[in-house]
Amino acid sequence: MMHKKAILFDLDGTLWDSAVSVSESWNEALKDCPDFHGVMTPEKMYTYMGLPMVEIARRFFEGLEEERAMELLHICEENENDYIRRHGGVLMEDLEETLKDLHGKCFLAIVSNCQAGYIEAFLAFHGLEGYFDDFESNGGTGLLKADNIRLVLKRNGIRDEEAVYVGDTMGDYEAAEEAGIEFIHASYGFGSVPDGTAAIKSLPELKEII
Repeated sequence: MMHKKAILFDLDGTLWDSAVSVSESWNEALKDCPDFHGVMTPEKMYTYMGLPMVEIARRFFEGLEEERAMELLHICEENENDYIRRHGGVLMEDLEETLKDLHGKCFLAIVSNCQAGYIEAFLAFHGLEGYFDDFESNGGTGLLKADNIRLVLKRNGIRDEEAVYVGDTMGDYEAAEEAGIEFIHASYGFGSVPDGTAAIKSLPELKEII
């Protein structure tokens, strides 16, 4: 059992699955693009989830000049945020019930490598704003996940030993390790981490661990 004051969450693969909505939004944004004819699929998006947006652009827009790839990325990001505000995604099972139980007992925050506006779109569509005390993104600060974890902890006066990060990928595991806080693997998500890592098979199990 961990006794923690703060729980920081990854978003994609941990709190929800937005791969279908995100893929549809990117294809919508790129449908009239004259110099790129690739198609985003949920399967491809799953392999990108958790990566910084710049790295996703390099992989998906491979073959284009970097300046053009970044231009198309920004077009996709803007459409993605708007699309998600209108369509949402698929919440992980028992998410809101778990947040209700933890809210007020623990400091709750989201730290993601997504673009600015994405977390806000997630919260707005599903009406979850009231459960979270803070959030931060790569797009909001230009910082990677470990530094954003440190940033959220520092501005809320939370010590490293009081916090835990919940995520589903190796990148999440490494970010928590780099930030110097404990990690819980959301094993129902998109990725894997080293054997022996503390893990949950569903969100309600957080109440038993913390």
